[in-house]
Amino acid sequence: MKCLLIASESAEMLFYWTDLEFQQNIQKQYGASQEEGHEFPAFEDSISTLFAPIIISFSTMVTEADSYTSFTTENNHIYVLHQFDECLYIAVNGDGEEKEEDLRRKIYVMNKMIEVLFGMVTLSGNLLRKELRARDTEQRLRLWKHLQSLLETYSHLRENDQSFLVEAVERLIHPTLCEQCIEFLERRLVQQINSSVERGGEEVLHAFILVHTKLLAFYSSRNASILSTSDLLALIIMAQNMYPSNVDVDDPSPEVQSGDSLSNSTDKDIDSTSGSGHESFYTPEPSPTDKDSSSSGGLLSRAFMAEDSLSTLEVYPPDPATPHKVFLEVSQKDGLYPMMPHSMYCLKLWPGITLVLLTKFPHSGVAMSVYTFWEAFAKLEKRLNEGQGGSTRGQPMHEVRSKLDKFLKTLALNGIQVCFCVLLCFCVEWLYSSTLPQHSLILWCKNMKTQLCGIYRQCFLSDSGPDDTPRHLSPGLRERAQTMVQEQLMDWKDFLLVKSKRNITMVSYPLSDFPGLVHFICVDRSSGQMIAPSLSITERTTSELGKGPVAQYIKNKMWSLVSTTRHYLQKGYSTLTLRDGDFYFCYFLWFENETGFKLEAKDIPIMPDDSAPIGMLAQNYYRKLLRYYSKNHPGETVKCYELLTVHLGVIPTEIILQHCRQLASKLWEPSRNPLL
Repeated sequence: MKCLLIASESAEMLFYWTDLEFQQNIQKQYGASQEEGHEFPAFEDSISTLFAPIIISFSTMVTEADSYTSFTTENNHIYVLHQFDECLYIAVNGDGEEKEEDLRRKIYVMNKMIEVLFGMVTLSGNLLRKELRARDTEQRLRLWKHLQSLLETYSHLRENDQSFLVEAVERLIHPTLCEQCIEFLERRLVQQINSSVERGGEEVLHAFILVHTKLLAFYSSRNASILSTSDLLALIIMAQNMYPSNVDVDDPSPEVQSGDSLSNSTDKDIDSTSGSGHESFYTPEPSPTDKDSSSSGGLLSRAFMAEDSLSTLEVYPPDPATPHKVFLEVSQKDGLYPMMPHSMYCLKLWPGITLVLLTKFPHSGVAMSVYTFWEAFAKLEKRLNEGQGGSTRGQPMHEVRSKLDKFLKTLALNGIQVCFCVLLCFCVEWLYSSTLPQHSLILWCKNMKTQLCGIYRQCFLSDSGPDDTPRHLSPGLRERAQTMVQEQLMDWKDFLLVKSKRNITMVSYPLSDFPGLVHFICVDRSSGQMIAPSLSITERTTSELGKGPVAQYIKNKMWSLVSTTRHYLQKGYSTLTLRDGDFYFCYFLWFENETGFKLEAKDIPIMPDDSAPIGMLAQNYYRKLLRYYSKNHPGETVKCYELLTVHLGVIPTEIILQHCRQLASKLWEPSRNPLL
């Protein structure tokens, strides 16, 4: 029994997602009102009525500086609440399958996906409300369906994929093929696209190939910023949402062997369609149809579901040719710019194998300038709120003026940008000489931030740019790119699908070297990548543990162990060992310099219980941890690693610890994985 919703401070519903059990529970509660002759309410109205007291209570407590972040009801339903700016997120679990930390993580991930979809608009509660609750009912419901599907896709990956369990990217381990694919992406694909007249002013910055959720090859152009692990994981969620993987159907027979070499027949015309034959994918469980409801709830259910337009709206699958606007972090020499506009092209090569292209918008420099101004006004507002009113004529205002002068000198302004900059110049000069009281200046700063977000929305969330010119790769160019990659990987596709499920095996770590070792996960938190033996248990594929109760037990224990280690890491512990029945579990977090020398241990900051969840997807805890640890190592490149192991309990503790040290050093040897 699960639910997640987003509401405004006035208790207006901006988004909701529920599972079937929660829907049926609401249905039972509102059944009595219909029996008394009242009109049966729409499901959205029912949700609003249920949560309105909680939303109002939370808003009142925040105003009185005595807020709360979670509570448990008498029937053991857990409620977790978190406010991002003017939007309140509430996650609920009533079946005992999720803990408070799981609900908080789900909230943060949902907020991350909304940031990726809407960018700087999320910095203005009023503008975000207009996006999430559009006046056009069909448009709003389609967006809600899309957000619901993204949330369900994430939940599925979180429950079944080790990379999303630890929130790190997993590469396919095949050095020769990976290197050849990277070379092909660089010298053929990206170069041809960026030199084409059909690119619509866009430039490919990143290109990568996914096999299910694993990364086969990744290429970034020379002038591209590093793609953060958080953004890459979010893009993988989006790709999986567009083309969900069903390994039982996508994967060929395990007996398939790889091709001898990459195909070189790049001039041959082939059909650009992606695969052939009947395809079946994992699809999150849909809301019940009228037919389903009639069997479980009779006339009442039919009336209930008929009112729920969100459940009955038919949403067609996404068109691969349609670019998706995404807003990602960009790192430049002069600073970090979050939520910068890009286009994402997700092209299915075959079931389970996908090509993703990320392009830079024309005029994307405007987005950086808009964010720079927004940040300057945010700093100014903060200083005013802290009572530093006298300093508004000092450094903060000079900072805004200097950045504005630089913007006017370095950018070729056009259309709306000229008008806006002239207005901004006037407003800054007015503020610089204004004698308004402090509270009026604070309101003025808030309004300027909203105006900046509005300009950003108009420039980058509309279908055309500031000069009203279309900005996307032409359909023909996308089709040719898809065909080129298909030709290159034609001889390898079956092998790749098998390899994705047997990427790393315990056979690679012989019993003679590691007696009693059952499973491990090692994560390089500096690069955001992980290595682990395959742990997939399906009808057709099994792990080395088989697909019986032992394999399922180990899988469940690994998921539980990760949750436990995060709890202790939050409390400041970097090492954990525990015995559970016949197994012995270990967790280690440590730091090294770039030469591989282990650095001296240091106390890890203790975090409050209601802090952001530990991970790299929603909030990059490890980036902050590395920054904190690096203060004592100026001039050095500090790296952070994690290792989780499962051993048979009969192995002596000292042998287990010795194994962990050997395994940690062996996993990152260049000969084993040169692309890490």
